[in-house]
Amino acid sequence: MSNNKDITLDYANMPSHVAVIMDGNGRWAKARGLDRSLGHAEGVNTVRKITEEASELGLKYLTLYTFSTENWNRPKEEVDALMDLIVMAIERETPDLIKNNVKLATIGDIDKLPAHTRATLEECMRRTAPGTGLTLVLALSYSSHSEITGAMRKIAEEVKNGNVSPEEITSELISSKLHTSSMPDPDLLIRTGGEKRISNFLLWQIAYTELYFTPTYWPDFSKENFREAIHHYQTRERRFGLTSDQLPAADSSLE
Repeated sequence: MSNNKDITLDYANMPSHVAVIMDGNGRWAKARGLDRSLGHAEGVNTVRKITEEASELGLKYLTLYTFSTENWNRPKEEVDALMDLIVMAIERETPDLIKNNVKLATIGDIDKLPAHTRATLEECMRRTAPGTGLTLVLALSYSSHSEITGAMRKIAEEVKNGNVSPEEITSELISSKLHTSSMPDPDLLIRTGGEKRISNFLLWQIAYTELYFTPTYWPDFSKENFREAIHHYQTRERRFGLTSDQLPAADSSLE
């Protein structure tokens, strides 16, 4: 593996939005004979490191798949521990987020979160709202199927009320009804932990996203690993359905 200093990044070709499926916390703990909760706690330390690196690299958005709607089906003790961990981490990290000009945002059905967890998140979002650097997006109680279903219901209601005709339903209209309507689609999606699936995460938004899978468990995922993923992204030619020959003449909005 190369050293961090050996990874040369093209700062003119940085992704604007990186999304991460943070997988492998439980397996990291199990491999060390530890309780799964300790894997999640170590994963929080990785969140801090990767957020710092994303901010230093000048990324605009970093979206972390923190807790899915399916995760509610895990043992109650693990879910409760995760909720407590979220509160602890947010309270601990808020001052540094403010200091580093990082704004916190969430996507997902946060109304399902425990009241204390939700209140802690909302307070952090209020305090970091002036941030103009990186936007750190936590996907909490999130499911892409639920998100898209909700968008369809909103559009169906508008059609029912005569505000939208079926002919006016476009990709742009659907995108505007999603939780991510205020941010660009991810340029790069990273999944740690060795699995090669998307797990109901940003399914609409990753239509042209570059995918990067690594066997490294999330607690072991370093700033160096993050830079390697971005370097790999920069070696790819993003054609968006065009041919390589068409790219130089393509509209700059496709770059």
